[in-house]
Amino acid sequence: MKFNKWTVALAATGVVSLASVMQADESHPVNTALSSTTLSGYVDTSAIWNFGTGNTVAKRFVNTDSSRQDGFNLNSVKLQLEKPIDEGTWSAGYKVETMFGPDAAALPGKVGTGVAIKQAYAALRAPVGNGIDFKIGQFDPIVGYEVTDSVANPNFSRSFGFNNLEPFGHTGILASYQVNEIIAVSAGVANGDSTFDNKVSGLGGGLQGGSLTAGSSRGVFAESSKVYMGALSVKAPESAGWLSGSTLFVGVVNGDRTGNKNDPTLLYTGVTLATPIEALSIGASADLLFNANDGAAGKSYANALALYAGYKITDKLKLNNRLEYATSGNGSFLFVPPNAGANPARLAGGADKVIGETVTLDYALWANVVTRAEFRWDHAADGRGAFDNGAKNDLSLLANVVYKF
Repeated sequence: MKFNKWTVALAATGVVSLASVMQADESHPVNTALSSTTLSGYVDTSAIWNFGTGNTVAKRFVNTDSSRQDGFNLNSVKLQLEKPIDEGTWSAGYKVETMFGPDAAALPGKVGTGVAIKQAYAALRAPVGNGIDFKIGQFDPIVGYEVTDSVANPNFSRSFGFNNLEPFGHTGILASYQVNEIIAVSAGVANGDSTFDNKVSGLGGGLQGGSLTAGSSRGVFAESSKVYMGALSVKAPESAGWLSGSTLFVGVVNGDRTGNKNDPTLLYTGVTLATPIEALSIGASADLLFNANDGAAGKSYANALALYAGYKITDKLKLNNRLEYATSGNGSFLFVPPNAGANPARLAGGADKVIGETVTLDYALWANVVTRAEFRWDHAADGRGAFDNGAKNDLSLLANVVYKF
């Protein structure tokens, strides 16, 4: 091996050794494979105070369900390993997200108590046109304004549509293609035992936190049962002026149940809108679910609408607001209270309507730390006393602290 004169000079003075230089110059397969891999994650904690007595809440994601009220909570710890794919070549990469803690129980990839594989897929690129990207394995859903990681959402608590209508993940294959700087499309197929088919089967009878009455193992549905999905996004170019960056997203997810005419279908539309006021951002989403139940329940429906607004008060302080309205024919959003009486419709879940208002104050005080205070109000708009002691309103106040690394 040849060394340049500077290396020889440093070795002569004892600053470096030739052996260490030779070792550093060698190519190790492990180092080569991991050279582009990044490690990241977070620790997510919260404290919640529910006004009044009792802890009956609307059907929410596990991080704010009844078990988290009036106390301190460790929600989740996430570790992520990722090697992104390169541009314009036959490149490959991967992504693995492992979640630990109570929130993991709601995810489709749970492998034990408090442990779940949130995502684990091989990423492949075929240099056809602008490049077709594939995800093969377990991946996040392609629809939804919000995501599983609370730190990536404008609010800590989740929307009604996220928890009750949208899938949490799929196991299958997804192809994505960027047509141009404005239009992108994606399409995929996944197993029929995904959280989408399981979730909509259990509407009206599930447990708080998105627990699934239909189970999550292969065999709940026919062997050939599959979930099909597709999406289209349109992004305003830089030439659109203050509208630049605004995005319209339309997606559909269909759960195919062999031998059953009532295949559940979710239509999703979301929009993020830039405004002439640089500090102000606006968004909206609509989840429309058809054929939510089958069998004795017959064809049913569930819809959730949400309006989002964010205002950056200072460089460190931001105010986020979410206003929701959700309705269904099968008790998708509100639980039947113990004092429901003998009304069969109420005992079975029945139709429900709920209004939700969530205000979140986000202040970046420490580096790599998200600190938020949030107020949430849920109102049973169908007239039933859906909460404790026959109350029509549920109010809560929470604090959320997340360290990201």
